[in-house]
Formats: sequence, structure tokens, C-alpha cells
Amino acid sequence: MSAQPDHVRESSSSSRSSNIQESEDDLTIGSILVEANHNNGRNLGKRLSHLSSIPHTPRVNSEIPNVDNATLDHERLSERLAMYGLAELQVEGDGNCQFRALADQLFHNPQYHKHVRKAVVKRLKHFRKHYEGYVPMDYKKYLKSMKRSGEWGDHLTLQAAADYYGAKICLLTSFRDTCYVEINPKDQSPTKELWLSFWSEVHYNSLYEADVLPTRIPRKKHWLF
Repeated sequence: MSAQPDHVRESSSSSRSSNIQESEDDLTIGSILVEANHNNGRNLGKRLSHLSSIPHTPRVNSEIPNVDNATLDHERLSERLAMYGLAELQVEGDGNCQFRALADQLFHNPQYHKHVRKAVVKRLKHFRKHYEGYVPMDYKKYLKSMKRSGEWGDHLTLQAAADYYGAKICLLTSFRDTCYVEINPKDQSPTKELWLSFWSEVHYNSLYEADVLPTRIPRKKHWLF
């Protein structure tokens, strides 16, 4: 068997080094910010501790509502946020909003959404038997589409994110009959809470107490509002 050319070995080594460095960077960032995230989740949890959550069923995206229904749903969500003294950190509505909102909660930076998407897809791929029963299509095609930037996250990717990061994901929703949803990791106790708003099956934002809302501004206009 002939040896690989030097430039091939160097390229392969460089790629591995880049992947290792990327993973180490994620771990470093996460360890630095975990305490701040814990405090934010703990404070929001106190405010909403009286709410009952409904069981979460992982599923892919359903039919998207029209603009009129979406607008009414957003008004309902805004009223709920005001009631509980919460505010949304708006993230871009570019198809990556779920991953941007999760990245903001995890790393205080929505621009790390690519890292979050990569981690979620990795979880979906390596633990296929835990998730494929919820996907009404060819699972490999589902994974291929979910790898793409701009592909909307769904309730299944939320479950995979909860499982990968060991986090309880708390959704304050715009739904008429479902104000609050919790997604817990399947095989472990959560070590952190991630708080998101969710309205009309079309957009996620990152949640904070209104008086400590960060001043980060999305580079592009978020969905409709």
C-alpha cells in the first residue's frame, strides 16, 4: 500500500486539528458561561413555578399558520411575557432561529448557532433509534436536510438539544391552550435550564427577565416583528 502524499496527510491533520480546536472552544465557552445561564434559568423558573407544563412529544414541523393567525398568536405571547415580567431577545428569522435562541441561552451569542446545529445533528445521527420513530420520512434525508443552515428546527431537534446538553428546555408559547412546555433530557437529570419563547410554529426567541435583557441586536430583521 502506497503512503499518502504529504499534502493529503497535512490536509487531513489540519482538518482533525480544526475539529478538535472547535470542540475545545465550545467546551471552554460553555464552562465559562454555565453559571450565568444557571442563574437566568433559576430566576425565570421562580417566576413561572406555578405553571403546569404539558407532556412534550417530539415531532417534525407541522403546517405553518398564515400571517393573520401568526399576528394574533404573537399578541397573545406578548401579553404573557408582560404578565410574567419577561422579555425576548430577538434573534434573526433566517431559518436558524431555534438554534440561534439556544446558542444565546448556552453561550450568550446567537452567532454560535452553527455549533448548536452541528451538535444536535450529531446527537440525532448517533442515537438514531431514539428519534427515528418520530420522523415520517426517510431518516437519512431528514438528517441531510437538518444539517443545512436555514433549515427550520422542530420539536425533535429540541429534544435532541435537551439530550445533548443535559438541559431542561422551557418554552413559553403563544398557543391558546398551551402556555408552557418543558423538554427534559431523556436519560439524565438536567444540569441547566434554557428559556425560549415560541410562537405560531414559526419563530423562537431567547427569554430573560425584562430588567436584565441583554442589548445584543440581530444583524437582520427578525420574523415579522
